[in-house]
Amino acid sequence: MARPRKPLLSRDRIVGAASALVDAEGLDAVSTRRLAAVLGVSGPSLYNHFRNKEEILDAVADAVSAQVDLSMFEEPDPRDWREALHDWALSYRTALAAHPHIVPVLARGPGRRPAGLRVADAVFGAMVGAGWPPAQATRIGALMRYFITGSALGSFAGGFVDDETAYDPADYPHLGQAHLLADHRRQVDEGAFETGLRALLEGLAIQYEQYAQPVGDDAATVRPVPNRP
Repeated sequence: MARPRKPLLSRDRIVGAASALVDAEGLDAVSTRRLAAVLGVSGPSLYNHFRNKEEILDAVADAVSAQVDLSMFEEPDPRDWREALHDWALSYRTALAAHPHIVPVLARGPGRRPAGLRVADAVFGAMVGAGWPPAQATRIGALMRYFITGSALGSFAGGFVDDETAYDPADYPHLGQAHLLADHRRQVDEGAFETGLRALLEGLAIQYEQYAQPVGDDAATVRPVPNRP
């Protein structure tokens, strides 16, 4: 009987294998030699699809960006800009939380990555469409990326050990319960993100009143205030 043929090598297979390695072992685990071994191919065959390891990691990062929901910014029924940013931020953080090791690559920005650029385009377009001046819409996009990727780089609750003897009240009088945080990691971290996100959006809502004004009799329609940077 003929031996079964190996699946043809493709960009998707390479990205899938690289993503699994990153998730399991981190960025340093990825090399062209390691990927070739995992895929059962020769190392040079990878270069038919990617020039180097950096391009592979870019593709892995973009695959994560592609998981982010952008429907809240889309016509025919886009949501209020605050609600849209809130729901998008939750979706973005969920995607990053599922693949935390790739966050440092994503934090560098979209570069030429298609899915990442679609995310940036959707957020910027929605903010300008809501009445924010383009310069401020750019700052909002940057602010949201800083906040979301920063929250996914590490766990606040996971930064404390579960040994109560590690936090002597004589040295740390206010950390008597810190050893319990690790057992409530998800609750603490997600609650902190939601608290920060709501505070951020409330602050932007105050700025919005300064940057935009009603058009005619329709208070729901706004235009940028002129001469704002």
